[in-house]
Amino acid sequence: MKNNIASFTKIISLLLFFCGWLSNAQQTFTDVTEASGIDHQYEVYEGTFGGGVTVFDFNNDGFEDLYITSGIKSDRLYLNNGNGTFKDIFEGSGLEVTNDYVTQGVVSADINKDGYRDLFITTITTTDGKSVIPRAKNLLFLNNGDSTFKDVTNEYGLEDLNSFSTGPSFGDIDADGYPDLFVGNYFQEFTGKLGIIKDATIVSANQTARSYLLKNEGGKSFENVYDEYGLGHKGFGFGGVFTDYDNDQDQDLLVNQDFGYKAVPNFLYQNEYPDDHFEDVSEQTEMDLKINAMGAAVGDYNGDGWMDYYITNIKFNMLMENQGTGKPFVDKAKELGTYNLAISWGANFADFDHDEDLDLFVANGDLNPNCTPMGNFFFENNDNTYTERGRELAINDYGIGRGSVIFDMDNDGDMDLLVVNQQPILNYPIASTTRLFRNDIANGNWLKVALNGVASETNGIGSRITVVANGKRTIREIDGGGSSHLSQNSVIAHFGLGTNTKVDSVIVNWTGGNTQILTNVEINQQLDIKEKPNSKKATSYTLYFIVGMVLLIMVYAFFIKKK
Repeated sequence: MKNNIASFTKIISLLLFFCGWLSNAQQTFTDVTEASGIDHQYEVYEGTFGGGVTVFDFNNDGFEDLYITSGIKSDRLYLNNGNGTFKDIFEGSGLEVTNDYVTQGVVSADINKDGYRDLFITTITTTDGKSVIPRAKNLLFLNNGDSTFKDVTNEYGLEDLNSFSTGPSFGDIDADGYPDLFVGNYFQEFTGKLGIIKDATIVSANQTARSYLLKNEGGKSFENVYDEYGLGHKGFGFGGVFTDYDNDQDQDLLVNQDFGYKAVPNFLYQNEYPDDHFEDVSEQTEMDLKINAMGAAVGDYNGDGWMDYYITNIKFNMLMENQGTGKPFVDKAKELGTYNLAISWGANFADFDHDEDLDLFVANGDLNPNCTPMGNFFFENNDNTYTERGRELAINDYGIGRGSVIFDMDNDGDMDLLVVNQQPILNYPIASTTRLFRNDIANGNWLKVALNGVASETNGIGSRITVVANGKRTIREIDGGGSSHLSQNSVIAHFGLGTNTKVDSVIVNWTGGNTQILTNVEINQQLDIKEKPNSKKATSYTLYFIVGMVLLIMVYAFFIKKK
């Protein structure tokens, strides 16, 4: 009897050990929304549209903070306390003027190169109910450096740009170090109810809008150069993203358009820098997608050195693989396993598990007020094919998702996720509030790279970073916004390194042509890189100086001899 009991006890012990091992092996994302202090829900104006979030370290303390738009409610300015919690310091920040507007998207960059990140927020109308859509300006705030902001919308020449604006994006189109802006616009005018929008309503409105291309004039004002740069298109715009699709070290522009199959499709513009012009290459690259394009994720998913683009859509998302110079993009969604049914908005490429390839998160949510629950997707990359594991990894939240961002909220070296959820207009079976997910699935080594631009934009927006480890090259672009949906990811580049114990080299291709290389870099750290002067330019200036001095000496000697 005693032997039987002993055997039974051993079996139970082994089972408990095995269950414990399985529990530890099955790592997931952890919903830390309540514990973190995040308390947010985007409240729609009549329905469907908004909202967004930007990741930015507004007080330069090394922990990334958040600004989240809230529609007709007060926005949120969340200070990262550095211990896994956030504090809303919106009241008293100088941003309260946003309460007068229905806010949509948000991005951040150092507008005037004073070392602090500023804010640009898009709107669709005012909250007083008196304005016809759209009769409201977008809002620009300078960072005062003391956790407060100053409204400089009028001062920077933006007061007369009234439109139904959606997704903004920063990028340095002329490589002068001052970030420029692309702003997607949706309507010229609309008098119906946004909550009951459908194909017929949109197309019969016949009010497709021109977007804005706002050139930063030395950090002191913005000028709309939309026509001068050769854009000029109209459409139901959901914004765009600046990206170097052709590897020529300047910022091209991918534009997302809603109702592209009945109105105006997507655009891809090639930057002709140093000429002040964009060339429309949409048709020849087959990026003129005739879909309901809500947003885009940017990343080199297959490691071939060319940026690929995951475009969210109603029903069928598209993964547009870059084939290289002179070749059209190819949709690989079906082949790779990302062709799932949903209404998708935000999307984010990241190496969430640190195995040296890019996984993909997708935020889903029905049109509001339809509101059929839709879980988010998490596509794990395995040898350049994808497996959907959202439920398994506990990140398939069924809120009405819109914008989503990646950032390292606790500085532990992996990418966490925040998803903006809308308040349902009608009854909804579950809570739909903004969610913060801590990454607990990462296992391997990692490297983060933060840029400090001198000639380039302060945080290196638009620059590209290449990491070489054990012969494998992986690349990232520094996000200026317009990625995901109405949102902006962290500007700190993140690389999973797997089992690698060192990085052979880190190559920074700064926007404008400057290149820096660092070798033998330690792992599991944030590497801060300050831009050095362009060696070619420096050599040229030195040569000019020497030649000039020689000429002066010769002239001086000539006159002395003549005397």
